[in-house]
Amino acid sequence: MPSSSMITEEEKPDFVTPPVVNNPVGWGPISIPEQFRDIPYQPFSKSDNLGQITDWTGNLLERRYKNYNQQFGTGQHYSYFHEEDESSFQLVDSSKPQRSLYQRSRARYQRTRHQRPTQRVQDPKTGRMTVIPKYNNPMRRNNWNNRGHDNKNQVKLKSSVEVRKDWELQVEIEFSQIAKKYLNYPEKDIINLVECGTLEHYDKRYDRITTKAERPLTMTNRLFHYVSTTDDPIIRELAKEGHVFATDSILATIMTCPRSYYSWDIIIQRVGSRLFFDKRDDSEFDLLTVNETANELPGGEGGSNSLTKLSLEATYINQNFSQQCLKRENKTFKRPNPFANEEDDNEPSSVAYRYRKIPLLGPGAEPLTLICRTELDAVTTSANGEEKYMNIKALNEWDLKGGASEWRQKLDTQRGDILTTEMKNNKCKLAKWTVSSILAGSDLLKFGYVTRSMPRSSGESIGHSILGTQEFIPKQFAAQISLDMNNAWGILRVIVDRCMQLKDESMFCTKNRAREF
Repeated sequence: MPSSSMITEEEKPDFVTPPVVNNPVGWGPISIPEQFRDIPYQPFSKSDNLGQITDWTGNLLERRYKNYNQQFGTGQHYSYFHEEDESSFQLVDSSKPQRSLYQRSRARYQRTRHQRPTQRVQDPKTGRMTVIPKYNNPMRRNNWNNRGHDNKNQVKLKSSVEVRKDWELQVEIEFSQIAKKYLNYPEKDIINLVECGTLEHYDKRYDRITTKAERPLTMTNRLFHYVSTTDDPIIRELAKEGHVFATDSILATIMTCPRSYYSWDIIIQRVGSRLFFDKRDDSEFDLLTVNETANELPGGEGGSNSLTKLSLEATYINQNFSQQCLKRENKTFKRPNPFANEEDDNEPSSVAYRYRKIPLLGPGAEPLTLICRTELDAVTTSANGEEKYMNIKALNEWDLKGGASEWRQKLDTQRGDILTTEMKNNKCKLAKWTVSSILAGSDLLKFGYVTRSMPRSSGESIGHSILGTQEFIPKQFAAQISLDMNNAWGILRVIVDRCMQLKDESMFCTKNRAREF
């Protein structure tokens, strides 16, 4: 190969410098090149979606495929324009086709059906007849509003207590006033004053239950005590330790009140500078709700799916499940169960009571001390041998569509979807359970999934079956259900401050169907 020094001038390739266009405002040419001047060009974008191969009319497909329109609009560069006048020429027959007698009768019926019916009424002032169209007829508007678009309005919910005429309204609190109240959760400053009762160990075999290996729910003949605040002998002993006294169930109801839909009531008794949050003896305060926050409330005065019977069923399931999944291994605290009586024929349930001292500190407010009685259901041992306390609750399926259980089909594979549905339909109940577990200092929150077992014959009663369990840490589960404990403590502090300002010795706090207390 010859070297570069041996190449002559004639053998060197020609290099022609291309024209360089100076574009001061961008890049690329600033005018149309001569070789492309008369060629039609349609602007386009690389991000355009392919919605049509060709557009013969430029307008027809634009209405049909609106999602595929280009950002530069509909192009007309390649459209066909006929310049000769041939308006008398027709390609198709535009005459009206003849329809059969059946088609003509059906069309006449459809027109009559969709016409707006009118109503002629007599004006009482002028005496003339006036035509009221359909959309102005007030009776038809009321009929439309009562067609069941809001099932909650159709279900007749009774107030938890009848407000007497001689009662005087002292304070009315809107939920909007307490929705943004916050108070730091004083977890590190909580002190356990008294621990009493007996706990049994959780049976871990229930964690292996599946829909294919379900276990029937059995009835346990144990006593469950629902003692109110002022009837608690230990709270009477601790009366000098604090300013506010309540149980975990009462506090959970107040702290989650914006989520509730049903009516409830509590009694607030003031003794000097102390407040006692109590409940009525004949109230249904301790009954569990079912589908309280669902779009369609369970309705009906009678039958197994009425509100009252569903609450009794849910409470029955929760009590029996919390005792069935335990082993007969006891952990006994120093003090016995304060509500157990030796004369009772049945043994008390597995429960431990923690009386906790919680400071209620507010910015610019007087520091208060809360004495709360909390409950624990069982104890378990972790892998490293550490004891952990837990609360055990049960979620029940009651609406068997067509006699078939949806949980039996989806619980093993779609447990997250089922739990999400329960979070939506029972938002208030789950929040109460979570708040009670956090107040008690529980390490774990165990949920059991229980469904109905339909009777094989008409004479048998409805049974229940356990389909599975699921375990959570209370604080982490609170984040899943969007429960802010700082807001819950803020709500409690607002209610306590309002009650402290009143001078009455006995007050009644009720939540009605409206949005206020």
